[in-house]
Amino acid sequence: MCFKENTTKYHIIIAIFGIIILILLGLFIYKYYCKKNDNKNEDHLEENGFQQEIARRKAQYKAAWRKAQLYPDWRKEEFQAVNVTLDEDTAHPSLLLSENRRQVTWQESHQDLSSSTQRFDSLPCVLGQQHISSGRSFWEVKVKDAPSWDLGICLNNVTRKGMVTLSPQHGFWAIRFYNREYWALTSPETCLTVREIPHCVGIFLDYEDGDVSFYNMTDGSHIFSFTKNTFSGALRPLLRLWSSAPGTLTICPMGEENGGAINITEQEK
Repeated sequence: MCFKENTTKYHIIIAIFGIIILILLGLFIYKYYCKKNDNKNEDHLEENGFQQEIARRKAQYKAAWRKAQLYPDWRKEEFQAVNVTLDEDTAHPSLLLSENRRQVTWQESHQDLSSSTQRFDSLPCVLGQQHISSGRSFWEVKVKDAPSWDLGICLNNVTRKGMVTLSPQHGFWAIRFYNREYWALTSPETCLTVREIPHCVGIFLDYEDGDVSFYNMTDGSHIFSFTKNTFSGALRPLLRLWSSAPGTLTICPMGEENGGAINITEQEK
């Protein structure tokens, strides 16, 4: 009788220990998978956090790229490169265009050119062939071979005969380098300070936002921005040389860049 009771107690104890071991094993497995899931969740949260941070930075960039202080290389991600060519029908008679129409040089003697209502006859200016009426676009001009120059954009229908005032009120948005000084052709003109003498100037146009920004492509610094403009009609690249300081301006060839859709047409010959 005692033997049976002892055997029964022994079996009960073994059963209890077995249950305890199963419970402990179950807790261990549960904690293991909980920890594994926690790690997965942490990794997921970390990945989500990383993606959210990227999205946040992109959103900040998207909202802030219009600000003048952004580097031009950043802007290039949002702008379409334009291979500007010069329109010979608009060139002042003292401006000589290269065969590929990417370079303009001042010469003392006037060329015997055909009469054109599109031609500048007083200011030594020339316009780009391209007519831009939407989107974000940019181009670059090599200026190191010209001791004085004006660069910018203008409306297609600006006055080209007689004395012309280059200012936004007259359909021109441009900057000037003259007598070793830099100016924004606002009204009145604004004297500018540059960190380093530019060998190449980038012109960035956002048609819808009404923004025209100029950058020193030599050191990546911002020069000036015309902001909050309302454009009506096509805009064209503008280059000017000075008779008192003859030189050469060269349009830089541009590769394909990322950017939104733009509407560009060329003047028909």
